[in-house]
Amino acid sequence: MTDQKPVGEPDKQDPLKPRNKSIYLLPNAFTIGSLFCGMYAIIMALGMEFKYATVLIFVSMLLDSMDGRVARLTHTSSAFGAELDSLADMVAFGVSPALVVYEWSLKYMDGRLGLVPAFVLAACAALRLARFNTNIGIVDKRYFQGLPSPAAAALVAGFIWLMEDLGVKGSSVCWYAWVITLYAGITMVTNVPFFSFKVMNFRKSVPFLALILVALILTAITFDPPTALFGIFCLYGLSGYVIFAYRKLTGQSVNIIKTEDDPHKSTE
Repeated sequence: MTDQKPVGEPDKQDPLKPRNKSIYLLPNAFTIGSLFCGMYAIIMALGMEFKYATVLIFVSMLLDSMDGRVARLTHTSSAFGAELDSLADMVAFGVSPALVVYEWSLKYMDGRLGLVPAFVLAACAALRLARFNTNIGIVDKRYFQGLPSPAAAALVAGFIWLMEDLGVKGSSVCWYAWVITLYAGITMVTNVPFFSFKVMNFRKSVPFLALILVALILTAITFDPPTALFGIFCLYGLSGYVIFAYRKLTGQSVNIIKTEDDPHKSTE
């Protein structure tokens, strides 16, 4: 089993082990880069450059997915890096998409109705990250507890990017943006299990069809990034409820908090 850091989640150490208080340049540079992209996305949105703003959010996701891996490969993991990652994620995947979608569409709604989903998205991202940090070591590694904050941000940013690519103005799809933003925010703080991909072993052989599927996905993203990325994150954003329903119908526990007798309990 590979110990792969989930996208957008901080790389925490075992609380029983001494914490490394050192500060390392390389992994934290990726984290700072992710933070910069999140901040710059806000600046682009304020300048009405919404397509660039959404692309920056996706770049931030890419950088965020790399910092933990770089830290493990270079043996430079630290408690400082984990805390910095959480703070950067709050900006890049909480505040940034909330402000971008508000400026793009939600501000055109009557009264202050548009503030509701924007604030819910930002607040739930903070709650999601805080819960992740406190539940380290007791959550089944096969699943995320709720929608990961980068996936929630990608769902919102993907919708904006697709609409901008189609020439649709945010003011004409306010209610669609309202529903998607609210869904992304609330789903982050549910107990619905989302597959984490942490149990995938990339060193093992895979069926030939798996390679074909990967090739098709990469081709789709290259050919039409807005449509492909929004479609992928829509499917992922719904997948947790499918897993929840399946486990309910088959009599399996939907609780992913591990207990002492859980056969999947981590031995780390």
